[in-house]
Amino acid sequence: ISAHWEEPVPTVMTAERPPLLFDYYGFPPESYRLTWPAPGDPGLAARVRQLLGGAGFTTAEDRERGFDHGTFTPLKQTYPDADIPVVQLSLKKGLDAAEHLAMGRALAPLRDEGVFLIGSGDTFHNLREFFGGNAFDRSVKFDEWLSAVVTGPAADRNDRLASWTAAPFARYCHPREEHLIPLMVIAGAAGSDPGIVTWSGSFMGTHQTGYHFG
Repeated sequence: ISAHWEEPVPTVMTAERPPLLFDYYGFPPESYRLTWPAPGDPGLAARVRQLLGGAGFTTAEDRERGFDHGTFTPLKQTYPDADIPVVQLSLKKGLDAAEHLAMGRALAPLRDEGVFLIGSGDTFHNLREFFGGNAFDRSVKFDEWLSAVVTGPAADRNDRLASWTAAPFARYCHPREEHLIPLMVIAGAAGSDPGIVTWSGSFMGTHQTGYHFG
């Protein structure tokens, strides 16, 4: 689930050999010659639609779209041989946190079916404020709140994440929340599993954190 794809309804890629989608501009020429020929998995895409449909979501498929940089950038580094099948799922326009938590709950059975669910985004994404004078301190405050919620009791985690805008400097860190919403899907799928901090540090003058469940 990448921050870089939004559709009116949750939409899955169904190509057997998805291309790469270079959804950025102004970068060096070599950044547009990258390759990562991981296969798709139409069967898994159908299973995703089945689970979401069973939870009441209208869904769609896209046979043409390629992996955007929210997918191929981290996965190319993690799986450089491109030897794992990958299905990308869109966010739903409107970016409602509770709705995406519900999407995650619907997808939870995949975890017992050998599927690794990955949410690709940032815990800080205010492009105008990267390296800004207030960015680091404010990102720390938001990050402290988010980490306490993610790693805290699972019983109230989803309710608190659904109300993320009440967190300190929430809208400063995420003027638009598309880079936070992938976390909601993963947290929803986590069930009662606690969240674990897998990385925490400085990035472009901000403080950011990565999480794992289970």
